[in-house]
Amino acid sequence: MIRKLHHNAYRCRDSEETRRFYQEFLGLPLAEAFEINETKSGRKTSVLHSFYQLDDGSYLAFFEAPDMPFEFKEQHDFDLHIALEVAPEVLPDMLAKGRAAGIQTRGISDHGMIHSIYFRDPNGYVIELTAKMPGHEAAMDPARNGARAKLDRWQQAKAH
Repeated sequence: MIRKLHHNAYRCRDSEETRRFYQEFLGLPLAEAFEINETKSGRKTSVLHSFYQLDDGSYLAFFEAPDMPFEFKEQHDFDLHIALEVAPEVLPDMLAKGRAAGIQTRGISDHGMIHSIYFRDPNGYVIELTAKMPGHEAAMDPARNGARAKLDRWQQAKAH
């Protein structure tokens, strides 16, 4: 069955400005980039697909596709954000690094089971760096947290 996440892919405005953010600022190495000049259906295109590697072997990937319209906008956290796990001691340093670089930066936010900081990448996406706090595993255990009952209550309340 499903083993783990291989990659999530997003559109980007410019592959080089995206590389600067993900590789130089966040420290994710550029693992691969390749051009796509023809789709599997035979349509001619001009796309660059790039991959940035996380420590667990998964990737964040981006498509720069100038010939395909796409609305880049500042995404709201509830609409789209990418959360990447870091050690707790990384948060203050990255918060300072983001502010010093002039990147839109927020945090440190205490969510109980996690602490998080937030950046806006060059494409308008919210990037969350999150650190697990003591009690994280218990908080995320559906046998202990009543996740299904909470979802059922939400659905029932929404219907009224």
